[in-house]
Amino acid sequence: MSETSTPHTPAGRYGPDPTTRARWPFLVALVIGGALVVALIVWVGAGVLRDPVQWMDVGYSVKGPGRIDVTFDVIKDPAATAECTIHALSSGFAEVGVTQVTVGPAPDRIQRQTVTVATQELAVTGIVDTCRVLPAAAR
Repeated sequence: MSETSTPHTPAGRYGPDPTTRARWPFLVALVIGGALVVALIVWVGAGVLRDPVQWMDVGYSVKGPGRIDVTFDVIKDPAATAECTIHALSSGFAEVGVTQVTVGPAPDRIQRQTVTVATQELAVTGIVDTCRVLPAAAR
C-alpha cells in the first residue's frame, strides 16, 4: 500500500509564504472591527431603552365609511401617562380621520388599547403616529 502526501505549491508561486508578522495587521483590524461592532450594538440598545414610551400597532377593524377601530400596545412606565395620536388612512394614504387618546397609569408596563377613530370616508388602515409621555403637571 502506498502513502499519499499532500502536494505542496512551488515556493514563490503565489507570493511570499505568510509569516506571523504578515498576520498582525489582519488580527489588529479584526479586533478593532469587533470592538466597533460591539460599541454600535450597545449604543443602539441604549437608545431604545432611553425612550420613555414606545408603541406597536396590533391591528384595525374597518366598521364602515364612518369609523375604524385601531388596536395598539403602549409600552411605558406603569406610573406614567402617555398621549397617543392615531391616524386613519384611505387607500390613497390620505388622512381621513385622527384622534388622540390618553393612556393613563396602570399596573402593567404594556397596555393594550382599542380606539375608535371617526372617519370622513372609508379608511383602509389605522396606525399610531406618535406617543409621548405627558409631564406630571399636564396629567
